[in-house]
Amino acid sequence: MSIEALARLAEERVDHRFKGLPPDAAGLTVGELAAQRRNLFTDGFATPVLTLSAERLEHNLKLMETYAARHGLAFAPHGKTSMAPQLFHRQLAHGAWGITLAVPHQVRVARAFGVERVFLANELVDAAALRWIAAELAADPAFRFVCYVDSVRGVELMDAALHGAARPVDVVVELAAGEGARTGARTEAECAAIADAVAATGTLRLVGVAGYEGEVPLADPERVHAWLRRLVALAVDFDRAGRFADTGEIVVSAGGSAWFDAVADVFAEIPPLSRPVLKLLRSGAYVSHDDGHYHEVTPFNRVPQEGALEPAFRLWAQIVSRPSAEQAFANAGKRDAAHDLDLPFAQVVRRDGTERPAAGVSVTGLSDQHTWLGTGPEADLEVGDWIGLGLSHPCTSFDKWQLIPLAEADGTVVDYIRTFF
Repeated sequence: MSIEALARLAEERVDHRFKGLPPDAAGLTVGELAAQRRNLFTDGFATPVLTLSAERLEHNLKLMETYAARHGLAFAPHGKTSMAPQLFHRQLAHGAWGITLAVPHQVRVARAFGVERVFLANELVDAAALRWIAAELAADPAFRFVCYVDSVRGVELMDAALHGAARPVDVVVELAAGEGARTGARTEAECAAIADAVAATGTLRLVGVAGYEGEVPLADPERVHAWLRRLVALAVDFDRAGRFADTGEIVVSAGGSAWFDAVADVFAEIPPLSRPVLKLLRSGAYVSHDDGHYHEVTPFNRVPQEGALEPAFRLWAQIVSRPSAEQAFANAGKRDAAHDLDLPFAQVVRRDGTERPAAGVSVTGLSDQHTWLGTGPEADLEVGDWIGLGLSHPCTSFDKWQLIPLAEADGTVVDYIRTFF
């Protein structure tokens, strides 16, 4: 990655664009504010404010690096989770092969910060975006780009847009996870027809197969393993047919955040092929993890001997209204908290520098700018208290905040994570 581009993030001025930061920090650069090592609770931060735990973030980065290495997997974590180049840099520093992305805008962000390997886990048929990719490939011999194809029509559109390109675009045929699943060719015969169409172009190069096991209908370990074995069998069949003659390695890729243990199991069964195999895992939510959906579905629940991810997000809000013994309201809402999978979770309350569990407090709803709290007889909650909320779904937590304080356990803010959604 480009250290210079990352360094420029620290030169950005703090102003009204960034929620939760101390009002008296306006005009400082992000780097100057970080150097002050302000305390989240005593040095002027305004609620609501989303924070990332510095210690838990580092733990999660190390854990997935170790996991991938232990299982012989290359790792391209999905960058759409955070869209934070600083986190991309740390993921790459922790052994990632590259960064997975989903749409052209995200690739442009990654390239602006010097990411050299991008796996686009999506089809790409937009002519303007394809021409831009071709220009990037022509300008930078070190740039590696791979994307999905799942139709002959898509291949035709790509070929037309890339006419005259200096380098072919690497593609993998996407195998759908089943009938009614998301994108991907539904049958092996369709996959073969797509591969034939790729071979007939001079603008595309077939380098492998891929898919997303998280879309397997009625997913359970048996069904997910079965679909992953279909994906591996497709790679083997393509190799036997000589379809990978133009590539130096064969890419076989899968792996969201709920079934990467199954990916590790099945990818370990890939037999020797005519070329080295890049077994590419793409899980992304691990970087922050969460207190809800991914806490429930993480594969580490099934394989606890491999370790455990730690939720790194906490949204701090303030109690602004206590209209009855059974109800309170905090000043964070849908604009601040992920709510597409689960409501936030009341975790801790702070008053006068003391933090305690949020006993008897539950989140019952969200308005645009309010958290609705139910309070039982044991709830000790007053107007002015700070409440720490756990969140569910990292992808829709990051996207609501442009600059996120990275805080140590004692509240010292050591950095600020810039996002680009």
